[in-house]
Amino acid sequence: MTARILLLLTGLLAAWQVAIGIDGAEALPIFAYTVGFGMLLVASLLLIILGLEALDSPIVVILSTTIPLSLSLGLVWEHWLLLRAGYLVFAVLGFLAILFTRLVPFRGRLPVYLLTIVHGIAGLTIFLLPIAWALSGRAAPGFALVGAGGALIGLGGLMLSFLKAGRPVLSQATILKILPGLLLLMTAAFVLGFALA
Repeated sequence: MTARILLLLTGLLAAWQVAIGIDGAEALPIFAYTVGFGMLLVASLLLIILGLEALDSPIVVILSTTIPLSLSLGLVWEHWLLLRAGYLVFAVLGFLAILFTRLVPFRGRLPVYLLTIVHGIAGLTIFLLPIAWALSGRAAPGFALVGAGGALIGLGGLMLSFLKAGRPVLSQATILKILPGLLLLMTAAFVLGFALA
């Protein structure tokens, strides 16, 4: 029951962020942020309805892939002009590769490794870019909270990736127990960080 409440709060925060949007951003970052928070809302609702066991579902994996890819694309497009085109290509190809490996049965660990690489790059981007911009004075100090949210999304993603690769950092029960709280903290950090940017 507690997990469902935490997931409901996560979904409500994500819905609120979709509703208020990001002020002053161009069309592509607004679209990317809206997709990211919208998918976070959808993923939260699916986990409430289907339970945390749905994390193994290819549909939930595909949906959850759009969250870090969309948020990181919005950040790069808005703040790192030199890498805009290259990161857009990475985000599209990374999403298509994960989509393909989830819809077509693959033997071996390729889908897990691919998911880890794509999530890892997107998560590091969400973590490092806002913190670097806040520390350098190119963004308000509160923007660093988006980086804190990136660290939390990266931590959750890595725990799930290691679990699926057969090398869990923690037991599956422990990971599933802390994941809803981690998702809520991550979403709160994102929402607050964007508000203070």
